[in-house]
Amino acid sequence: MTVFAASDHAGFRLRQALVEHLRARGVEVVDLGPVAPERCDYPDFAAQVARRVAAGEGLGLLICGTGVGMSMAANKIAGIRAAVVSDVFSAQGTRAHNDCNVLCMGERVVGVGLASSIVDAWLDAEFEGGRHAGRVAKIHALEGASD
Repeated sequence: MTVFAASDHAGFRLRQALVEHLRARGVEVVDLGPVAPERCDYPDFAAQVARRVAAGEGLGLLICGTGVGMSMAANKIAGIRAAVVSDVFSAQGTRAHNDCNVLCMGERVVGVGLASSIVDAWLDAEFEGGRHAGRVAKIHALEGASD
């Protein structure tokens, strides 16, 4: 499994910590930046990760101040189901029930310890399919809908 990770300046330190955590866990991580904590625009980094995930290359991890901006930007890419998560229960549920493929968190919301537990729960969960598959298909059908 490959995880594509990125942040903006407000999520820089948490992203670095989570990249280290994932690599220590044996997960292949492609860190898409930024390389320094200088001001930058989150939509640029969200798009890089989301495009790789939408192409089927792996899962995504996006960090900004709250996680909200990253999720909004990532969800503009067809095929992306990005969720902002700040607790372990939601992390597990969003994978199991919503087939979430991009996890978003806020450095100003969660600390490194909790964020590591969230990432672990998210990665360890598997999409359950079944009744959830039809709901995910309905989400997919909304992409490009103009009504």
